[in-house]
Amino acid sequence: MRGKHQQSAVDEKYAQWKSLVPVLYDWLANHNLVWPSLSCRWGPQLEQATYKNRQRLYLSEQTDGSVPNTLVIANCEIVKPRVAAAEHISQFNEEARSPFVKKYKTIIHPGEVNRIRELPQHNHIVATHTDSPDVLIWDVETQPNRHAVLGATPSRPDLVLTGHKENAEFALAMCPKEPYVLSGGKDKSVVLWSIQDHITTTASDPSTNKPQGSGATIVKQNGESPSVGPRGIFQGHEDTVEDVQFCPKSSQEFCSVGDDSCLILWDARTGSDPAIKVEKAHNADLHCVDWNPFDENYILTGSADSSVRMFDRRNLTSDGVGSPVHKFEGHKAAVLCVQWSPDNPTVFGSAAEDGVLNIWDYEKVGKKKERGVRTPNAPPGLFFQHAGHRDKVVDFHWNTYDAWTIVSVSDDCDSSGGGGTLQIWRMSDLIYRPEEEVLVELEEFKSHVVTCGSKS
Repeated sequence: MRGKHQQSAVDEKYAQWKSLVPVLYDWLANHNLVWPSLSCRWGPQLEQATYKNRQRLYLSEQTDGSVPNTLVIANCEIVKPRVAAAEHISQFNEEARSPFVKKYKTIIHPGEVNRIRELPQHNHIVATHTDSPDVLIWDVETQPNRHAVLGATPSRPDLVLTGHKENAEFALAMCPKEPYVLSGGKDKSVVLWSIQDHITTTASDPSTNKPQGSGATIVKQNGESPSVGPRGIFQGHEDTVEDVQFCPKSSQEFCSVGDDSCLILWDARTGSDPAIKVEKAHNADLHCVDWNPFDENYILTGSADSSVRMFDRRNLTSDGVGSPVHKFEGHKAAVLCVQWSPDNPTVFGSAAEDGVLNIWDYEKVGKKKERGVRTPNAPPGLFFQHAGHRDKVVDFHWNTYDAWTIVSVSDDCDSSGGGGTLQIWRMSDLIYRPEEEVLVELEEFKSHVVTCGSKS
């Protein structure tokens, strides 16, 4: 737990943020979690209505052992832009659950859920990492709903991916192009699988319907989940692999980062050795990596040194030399998650142990006049800070169905002694729209106010 002075500073900063919510946000939902969730991911959109959309959300419950750890499937109501009244979105109780987030299904997970990733081709299929060498694959729609009570047997995964020699706890990615899964672990290796035709336990016999050249085999065992071995195991890191990511336009190219401070680019077509290895990508452990979905040359990394760096792979060489295109330094503690926006090729977010989620636009770096964050010492490129969490922000995810809508989770064990906070939010469009557009709208609004005033 934090000291009194430190906690009072956090509370003061939070109160200041909450007072600005009606100005900064188009919409915000605050959902108190009894148990912290180390990961949060959007699932498929279920329904579109006039004022709001309904969508699946995947999160977890990391418990103290008094009840089982769970993978939670929730239904969320996402209020559409310019619908919510400003005075309403700031009137929430931090200790309450949000009416916009409803638990739909509970899966009893064998061990704590460290990471959740959805399969883009079938986003009701998710992969999870726990404290074991295996990756677990779940069809969340066909899994039975369970009651999480002490002593309950864990749910059975639809598929188990084997291949790591030691625990693989965090590094996990799904391929945008094909149903491939990528993982990294304490065995310093990166492992690649294909789950083609093995998505559920009802998959057809792999001996008659196996993807060409996949090398994947399915082993049926009595009373146990089927398992699939790897397509490839890639060695090159000197320490634990902390995060992995596919190239958005290729199922054969991917990257990884680890506690050895290295960024490694791989190409499965050329073998299991690194294609490019940047030895000192940061001056500390690397925690996260993401590949730009619009321009495959740009890769983001986040580190324990509190910075985010952007690399251009055209500038990287196989002898370990590679300087970042830019360093983004706006956090005061280790960066835990980075992710490019799915809607804007130059925008990305970064979340850290300082409790802040920063939104950046690298196109603004070097511009004389930057909109958004207006503090004199704002780091170049930073244009929005989400300060609604009072403890470390462990994960966040941009919504591909609702532009500029983000879900973020914090583990509140240091600030409140347990639990977590889930927030779904969308900044005001006045912050990111072109300045000329915004000024025209504000001028029209001013004229409207003046007209209404003269009539009364």
